[in-house]
Amino acid sequence: MKMNIKEIQDLIKFVSRQNVTEVEIEQKDFKITIKSEVKQAEAQQFVLQQAPVQAMQQVAAVSAPAAAAAAAAAAAAAPPADDDSKYITVLSPMIGTFYRSSGPDKDAFVGVGDTIKPGDVLAIIEAMKLFNEIESEVSGKIVKVLVDDSSPVEYDQPLFLVDPS
Repeated sequence: MKMNIKEIQDLIKFVSRQNVTEVEIEQKDFKITIKSEVKQAEAQQFVLQQAPVQAMQQVAAVSAPAAAAAAAAAAAAAPPADDDSKYITVLSPMIGTFYRSSGPDKDAFVGVGDTIKPGDVLAIIEAMKLFNEIESEVSGKIVKVLVDDSSPVEYDQPLFLVDPS
């Protein structure tokens, strides 16, 4: 029995969701090994440990009047974030490298202002030498592309903001 591409993609998704470091399947006519470089929990723990240190360094480096100005600037920046709440966020279904087009000389699958519907290809994520098309599950208009082309992405990382109206 051989595995088809869809079964391999499903296995990769399963491994990334379960925070497993390695899965190996061996049968008489094929063998597949999937290794994760960093377990998701370890990656989250690293980020959580680093964030307070950076915040403390920023507070220590800022004087009291500058801190008040920074707080006012942060408060002014908060309302646009609230505006994003009306948008649907398209998340990465896997860990890999994000590509906006099928090749370096090709046009992007979608751009800001494009109208999409379920089943439309939004991007490609390369994982373990497999190119996985990321299809839309929603209808709407692309408001923002949140990831640069050829960038690494994590599982559940936001990729696009879509206005469903």
